[in-house]
Amino acid sequence: MHDPLTAGRIAFIGCGKMGEAILSGWLASEEPTAAAVRERGFYIVSPDGPHADELKAHYGFPVLAPSAELPQDVCMVLLCVKPQVMPQVLPELAASAPFANGSPLVASIAAGITTESLEAALPADTHVVRVMPNMPLAEGAGASVVCAGTAATDAEAAYVNELFAALGKSWLVEEDQIDAVCALSGGGPAYFAYLAECLAQAGAQAGLSEDLSLALARQTLAGTGACLTEDGLTLEDLRVSVCSPGGTTLAALAAMDEAGFARCAGAGIDAAIARAKELAR
Repeated sequence: MHDPLTAGRIAFIGCGKMGEAILSGWLASEEPTAAAVRERGFYIVSPDGPHADELKAHYGFPVLAPSAELPQDVCMVLLCVKPQVMPQVLPELAASAPFANGSPLVASIAAGITTESLEAALPADTHVVRVMPNMPLAEGAGASVVCAGTAATDAEAAYVNELFAALGKSWLVEEDQIDAVCALSGGGPAYFAYLAECLAQAGAQAGLSEDLSLALARQTLAGTGACLTEDGLTLEDLRVSVCSPGGTTLAALAAMDEAGFARCAGAGIDAAIARAKELAR
């Protein structure tokens, strides 16, 4: 096996929104682990077309067609394709040159696709890890988790965890936790953005201009995230600090609770977990 800690390039299989977020994050990160892979360079596998042309022009790395042979200096393959595309991608990957010369480490960010199913589709004893990142990693503010398959070593899982920690924060977990992570932090940016949308709409209905209401909602969301980067400040601390006894915020929170806000959040998490399990079938 190639050693991803010391040599070779990472090959991105697919480079859509999340793949490009990871790539741009590593290119911007000042962390030593990201700097090391940046110095070695990357390959990008993407279907021919305008997006592939844009990737090549913007990043300057080789962009290969899905049918192209992967170069033998690939030390790690990062699967950034949608779960529905995996059955098409994995046989092509299994037949590529790096697997004939000591297989590279394979990391997948696909929701619902287990390490067991990835290992079954790849050559025997392929070392596989799963990663569940989220979109803010492009800004160095990601939340990711990493788990190892049966053949992957602790050192390999730790290395991938360090790579994603260079894009925010990352944790090692057991695989049975991945679906819940996908539901919480994987989709979390969309939930918070949707909440901000709803607040902006409510503000406009209360008499603010649409532009001002949206600007206030966006800045409030961003500012709240900045507050939570302070060491030792919990979610409860922040919530309580905003609430004056008998004040407007407490009245708003009470109305939200009565309307089932917490139940709605729980229902969303449950639905996302259920969908992740459907994707695994």
